Amino acid sequence: MSSLDNKVVTATKWSSITEIISKLISPIVNMILARLLVPEEFGLVATVTMVITFAEVFTDAGFQKYIVQHEFQDDEDFDISTNVAFWTNLFFSLFFFIVIALFADPIASLVGNPGSGAAIRMAAITIPIVSFSSIQLARYRRIFDYKTLFMVRMVTSLLPLVVTVPLAFILRNYWALIIGMLAREIANAIILTIKSSWKPRFVYSIVKLKEMFSFSMWSMFEQISIWLTSNLDVFIVGRILNEHYLGLYKTSMTTVNSYMAIVTAATTPVLFAALSRYQNDEKNFNETFFKFQRQVAILILPMGMGLFLFRNLTTEILLGREWLEVADFLGLWALTSALTIIYSQYNSEIYRSKGRPKLSMLAQVLHLIFLVIILLCFAPIGFDTLCVGRAFARLQLILVNAIITWLYFGISFKTVLKNTYIPIFATLNMSIVALALQSISHSFVWSIISILICIIVYFTILLFFPSVRKELIEIPTVRKLLMKIRHNI
Repeated sequence: MSSLDNKVVTATKWSSITEIISKLISPIVNMILARLLVPEEFGLVATVTMVITFAEVFTDAGFQKYIVQHEFQDDEDFDISTNVAFWTNLFFSLFFFIVIALFADPIASLVGNPGSGAAIRMAAITIPIVSFSSIQLARYRRIFDYKTLFMVRMVTSLLPLVVTVPLAFILRNYWALIIGMLAREIANAIILTIKSSWKPRFVYSIVKLKEMFSFSMWSMFEQISIWLTSNLDVFIVGRILNEHYLGLYKTSMTTVNSYMAIVTAATTPVLFAALSRYQNDEKNFNETFFKFQRQVAILILPMGMGLFLFRNLTTEILLGREWLEVADFLGLWALTSALTIIYSQYNSEIYRSKGRPKLSMLAQVLHLIFLVIILLCFAPIGFDTLCVGRAFARLQLILVNAIITWLYFGISFKTVLKNTYIPIFATLNMSIVALALQSISHSFVWSIISILICIIVYFTILLFFPSVRKELIEIPTVRKLLMKIRHNI
C-alpha cells in the first residue's frame, strides 16, 4: 500500500472508533438531560445555538474546506494559506462576538426569546474559541491524522458527563447546557493547539486571501444556505408556536441526528478528503463514491427504518415517557434521515471535492424555498401537521440532488438505486417481519426481542448475496476500496 493508502485506512478506522464511542456517550447524556430539563429549556438553547452557528458560518468563511480540498504548490504555500485562514477567521470571530455581545437583547427578541440576552452573550464566547481551533482541525483532516482527533473527541464527549449533567442536577435550567457547550469548545481548542505541530505565525498575504476567498466565497454561501435550511424552521416554530413545542421539535431531530452521525460523521470527512485527492481521476472517483454510499446504506437504511417502526419504544428509552408526543415525528425524521443521507448528503461531497460548491448551494437554495413554503403553510395548522410536512419535505432535496448529479456528473439516480438495491431489499423484508412481530404484542420485553430478531433477519438476508458478504468484511476499514489510491499527499 502507498503512503496515502495507509493514511486513509487508518483515518477511517480512527474516525469510526471516535464517532461510535462519542455517539454512545451522547445518548446517555441526552437520556439524563431529557429527564432533568423540560422541553422549554431545550427550546431556548435551540434559538441561542441558531444565533451562534450563524456567526460561525461567516467567521470560518469556507477556509476549512479550502485547507482540506486545495492542491497546494509546496509546504510553504500550505503554511502561508493556513496562517492567512487562521488570522482572518480570528479577526472576524472577534468582530461578531463584539456585535452579538452588544446587541444580544434585541437579537433575543428577534428570535422569539426575549430575556435570553445573557445566555446569548455567554454562548457567543464560543465564536472566537471555535475559530481558533477550526483551522487546526482542517489540517488534521487533510493529513488524515484522525488518531489525534480521536483523543480530542473523547475528551469533549466526556465533558458533558462531568460538567453539563452535574450542573443540570444543580441548576435545573438552560444554563447547564450553555456552560457545558462553552467548556467543550475550550477543551477542544486547547487540546488541538497543544497537540498540533503547526503553530500560527504573524504571516499574512492579501494576494493569498483573494485567491482563497475566490474558492471559499462559494463554500461560505453554501454554508449559509445549509444554515438557513437547518435553522429557519427553528425560527418559524419558535415564533408561530412556542418554546415548549420548539424544544420537542428540535430535541427529536437532535436525538435522531446523533445516532445517524455514528455512521455519517465517521465517513463524511474521510470521503471528502479521499474524493478530493481523486478529483481528476474519474474512474477511481466514482468507484470511491459508490463504495462509500453502498456501505453506508447497509448500516443506515435498517437503522432509519428500525427507529421508525419502534418509535414509541425508542422515544421512551432515549427521552422518557413525558416526550412520547413526539414519537411519530422522531420516527419519521429517522426514516427520512436515512434516505436523505444516502441519496442526498453524500452528493454534496461530490460537489465540494470537485471544487463546485456552487452546485451544493444551488441545491440548498432550491430546498430552502420549498421548505419555507411547507413551514409557513403547515406550522399555523398545528405541531403534528408541521412535523409530518417537515419530515417529508426532505424528499425534495433528494430529487434536486439527483437531477444536479445527473446533469453535471453523469451519475443517474437509476445507477444510484442499483448500487443500493440489496440493502433496500433486506430492509423492506426486515420491515415486514417487524410489523408481524408487533401484531403479537407491544410490551417492552417483546419489543426488545423483536428488534433482535429483525437485526438477525436483516443480516441473514444480506449474507445470501456474495458481494455483500465482502462488503460486510470491508466496512470496518474500507481497505479494499482504499487500496486503489495510488498517489501520495
